[in-house]
Amino acid sequence: MPIPHTAVPRSRAAALSAPVQDQVQRWSRGLAVLVLGTGLALCAGMARSEGDEKIITSHAFSDLGTPKYGPDFKHLDYVNPDAPKGGEMSVWARGTFDSMNAAARQGRASAFSLLPHERIMESTADDAYAVYCLLCETLEYPESQDWVIFNLRPEATFSDGTPLTAEDIKYTFDLFMEQGFPSFRIGVGELIPKVEVLGPHRIKFHFNPDKPKQGRISQAGASIAYQKKWFEETGARLDESRLEASPGTGPYVVETVDPPRKIVVRRNPDYWGKDLPINQGRWNYDTMRVEYFADSNAALEGFKAGVYTFRQETSSITWATQYDFPALENGTIIKTELKDGSLPAATGIVFNMKKEKFQDIRVRRALGLMFNFTWTNDTLQYGLFKQRASFWENSDLAATGVPEGRELELLESVADMIDPSILTEPVTMPHESGDRQLDRGNLREANRLMDEAGWVIGDDGKRRKDGKVFEVEFLQNNPSFDRILTPYVDNLKRLGINATYNRIDDAQYTSRERDGDFDMIYDYYQSGLVEGSGLGQRLGCEDADDVFNPANYCNPAVDKLIDVVIGADTLDEMKAAVRAVDRLLRFDHFMIPVWYNDSFWVAYYDMFEHPENMPPYALGHMDFWWYNAEKAEKLRAAGAL
Repeated sequence: MPIPHTAVPRSRAAALSAPVQDQVQRWSRGLAVLVLGTGLALCAGMARSEGDEKIITSHAFSDLGTPKYGPDFKHLDYVNPDAPKGGEMSVWARGTFDSMNAAARQGRASAFSLLPHERIMESTADDAYAVYCLLCETLEYPESQDWVIFNLRPEATFSDGTPLTAEDIKYTFDLFMEQGFPSFRIGVGELIPKVEVLGPHRIKFHFNPDKPKQGRISQAGASIAYQKKWFEETGARLDESRLEASPGTGPYVVETVDPPRKIVVRRNPDYWGKDLPINQGRWNYDTMRVEYFADSNAALEGFKAGVYTFRQETSSITWATQYDFPALENGTIIKTELKDGSLPAATGIVFNMKKEKFQDIRVRRALGLMFNFTWTNDTLQYGLFKQRASFWENSDLAATGVPEGRELELLESVADMIDPSILTEPVTMPHESGDRQLDRGNLREANRLMDEAGWVIGDDGKRRKDGKVFEVEFLQNNPSFDRILTPYVDNLKRLGINATYNRIDDAQYTSRERDGDFDMIYDYYQSGLVEGSGLGQRLGCEDADDVFNPANYCNPAVDKLIDVVIGADTLDEMKAAVRAVDRLLRFDHFMIPVWYNDSFWVAYYDMFEHPENMPPYALGHMDFWWYNAEKAEKLRAAGAL
């Protein structure tokens, strides 16, 4: 079953670098539906002929470039291949969990629900474009990319010792076709009409020739392996919540499931893949543990007390004001910032475009003017964030200035579908605001826009149109956002909007978000350094009601440009098309951009170490860091643990 690359963090290295409290949401959202892979890069390999068509055999694949690592690499450049094994890494997550099945719509999946399971191919934290064989030894495909054959490693086994076979891969694919989400079944079924077992360790994915070539093979390579035997013996379904974990082929097995408090995984000493070059210097802990807390404040107190030992901070106020306890002063705990070169998620305040009141762009722009990033960042976030402008911020995929070159040509191809100013004016940037919560100039402009849109203030200070009051409910489930978003809601009230801030529990929030039952929420769009068919699911009209498109955004001009992205056969063509898409997305203002951070904020007990040459796209504390037993013993002797 192809588990989409852009649906979840793109590798274990990236996945386990995200704050664990965010992983559950990302992973469970990611498995809910299809995201056809982020086009990943063209690889060279040995070739043989089959008829008149050349067959390429390789250890890696990419759509638009050359993989960084050749077939004879010994280990990834950023790992310490001699890292010691042992110890425990423990982190925290917010809220609760009640399921070990990340593919089910019901329940909240645990942070480790996917960790025991491997994919056919794996990405790395230093190569944005390629995927490498993990469960496979090699892949074979024709130049047309009409199909791909994966030659699975005969030594690969599940944690119970059962060999992995091509039958397991096909069974998983068929399981998702039967019990997966409708959008997943439709998307995958259209791309991959047939999966064929050619032998015990040889499996062939057939592709629909009418679908774009880019992303086909990387999508098939993202297929995950569930064990056919376990599902048949237990009768477990993919679409139901359960606490039982099926055997996986990965380096860790589930040891303790204690909902809603904690989950523990243990390194499998018999892990079949421990000697593979791609795994050298990785998976170094004997155990990894997640402790669940109701909120960040309670979790921080637990960290101080040694309940868990590694904390990735996401709250600016906490980072700026609450890391002043004795364990930091005496060196027991290290507090540091590490560079994050990955593409930040496009976070922001999302309008539900299904709602009629948000169809007028003047209304969206007016409400956007009421968010004051400058005041919010300086006053509430201690100046620690940068303002996001692009959906591909911090990369060369972001549109800049006025369009030119190939980007301009692409925009001219849809000129009859877009505002003419897009072709001649600089790209839309976030508005500027003053150092007070309510910027008077922005308020005046917002009032003008709302009046122009027909929403007029009445004697009671409320805006109405056709006798109906303009009402907005801002939905949220995380108390950490209260102090950030409440001032924005207050500003909306000053505009004459009948605005309410409604914080609900996690289960309600998940249900209402998935059902599109909201006006405005804080959410994100996950972008990639290389884009492919997944861009259509996130931003295309056909899948406008998909969970990856929280705003339910649709623009036919964007659809046409997405086709160019998907059909790009060079990196430069893909980049130009993505910049054109970015320009239109920003102009349409269906999301109010907020902030991003280009650093990892981390604090940890001084018994963990990491490589000097950290990779650009992952923190990797649960992947390629390691435990120093001597340092840990000193901490225990001092009573710190």
